[in-house]
Amino acid sequence: MTRFGLALILGAAILATLILLSVFYGTTAIPLADIVSALARALGWHATDPTAMDRIILDLRLPRALFSAIIGAGLGIVGVVLQTTTRNDLADPFLFGLSSGAAAGAVFVITVTGDVLGLWTLPIAAFFGGLIASGIVLLLVRRLRTSAPEKLILSGLAVSFLFSAITNYLIFSGDSRAAHSVIFWMLGGLGLSRWETLPLVLGGLVLILTFAYDRRRWLDALLAGDLTALSLGIPVSRLRLIAFMVSALASAAFVSVAGVIGFVGLMVPHLARGLVGPLHTRLLPMAALIGAILLTASDSLSRMLLAPQELPVGIITTSLGAFFVFAILLGRQQK
Repeated sequence: MTRFGLALILGAAILATLILLSVFYGTTAIPLADIVSALARALGWHATDPTAMDRIILDLRLPRALFSAIIGAGLGIVGVVLQTTTRNDLADPFLFGLSSGAAAGAVFVITVTGDVLGLWTLPIAAFFGGLIASGIVLLLVRRLRTSAPEKLILSGLAVSFLFSAITNYLIFSGDSRAAHSVIFWMLGGLGLSRWETLPLVLGGLVLILTFAYDRRRWLDALLAGDLTALSLGIPVSRLRLIAFMVSALASAAFVSVAGVIGFVGLMVPHLARGLVGPLHTRLLPMAALIGAILLTASDSLSRMLLAPQELPVGIITTSLGAFFVFAILLGRQQK
């Protein structure tokens, strides 16, 4: 078996262990026997009636663990696509106004409209907020008649500042009693993980993974520069715009449920390249696996540090990301 295959098997074993620990640990620890019994009843292997503990395991903790793995994997792949297409090692899904737009949509319903659509109100508002922000970025790029990476990044930053201002205005002018919910959501959290919204995040993962794997050869060519890719017949400008649109759709799906979880998409591609190199056939699955492990572990840690109070998972990932960027900068200075 190759080194790559062994790395995937080891990573899958670590992820499975972390998911099990995530289900096991919460405000109170659940015995492993109860977890096994609940899963057996859900699969029809036991004929006994469901218990109250089954609802905690199956309706709260298990979907949360699965959501953290799916969203972490998706953010890792989005980070790979954006870093390759923009040729910027510090690019991540939240550099282009996606998180600011989603935050503005979510804060609007939290502070102004309320849950008019029930459980789906917040995810839908955040999803369309992210899409609106992405649409504005694309309009700016189209107006400039270029898809150069630096123009794309600057357009994203401008839109991010705009929607951040809108969000701050909504927070200041809205109901102060909703401030805690707003802050928790903007810092990222997996409290909205429900089976009903699973198709949304799963669809985001399938979308970005399908696109990236289908265009993996084109992405490999971009590593050698635009001129080399153009000489191979690759439509660089169109590829860059489509990659951004697909990344925007996937990121909006993730943000709409988990809030603003930063730095996962920045760190994961670097970690994956260190293990398997820059070519995308191996890089994409490794990035998905590392992203799933990173966010699942961060979510478990967020519930342990201030137990029984839950810490927003974005605080964990942002803290890790800050030290990661320091390490990158110091490493480059020594070269």
